[in-house]
Amino acid sequence: MGNKVSTFTPEQLEAYEDCTFFTEKEILRIFSRYQGLAPDTVPYDMTGKEAQTVRIPHAAILNMPELKENPFKEQICKVFSEPESGQMTFEEFLDMFSVFSESAPRDVKAVYAFKIYDWDGDGHLNKSDLRATLLKLTQEGLTEDEASFVVDKVLEEADLDDDSMLSFVEFEHVISRAPDFLNTFHIRI
Repeated sequence: MGNKVSTFTPEQLEAYEDCTFFTEKEILRIFSRYQGLAPDTVPYDMTGKEAQTVRIPHAAILNMPELKENPFKEQICKVFSEPESGQMTFEEFLDMFSVFSESAPRDVKAVYAFKIYDWDGDGHLNKSDLRATLLKLTQEGLTEDEASFVVDKVLEEADLDDDSMLSFVEFEHVISRAPDFLNTFHIRI
């Protein structure tokens, strides 16, 4: 019979459910994870603009068990935060988890994978982007010659218009032939 304090308004929760691949219960669980990363910064009551304005530190996100060992953790934080500071609002954090959820469709995952692998942000995966991605995937375990060989082979196979880079459409075509993509591009909550 006490006063129950709500973290979000019913309208906020409904909007989050509409914009993500999560249920209300999952959204609240993700908020609990978010708040736990910076309990002194994140208020319990997010019924105002807090979900869009309160930011948790970049370092706290990077140290999450789900990202801590991910070679792309810096790039992931950059892609999901505005203005690419790595600090995240709850809504950005929720978007990140939504894209990496098992329920997110392949096409949504492909869009974000492309953004993560597009290191220079120019809208194409050029040789430099592909090399950086390859070196992250192999934990810098290739020589320069080996990396160049693999990048050249990728472009030979996937660069359909012979412009020495991959467009999103070309990247999406590669992803469609990668059966493990959906299994590797997710984070469990």
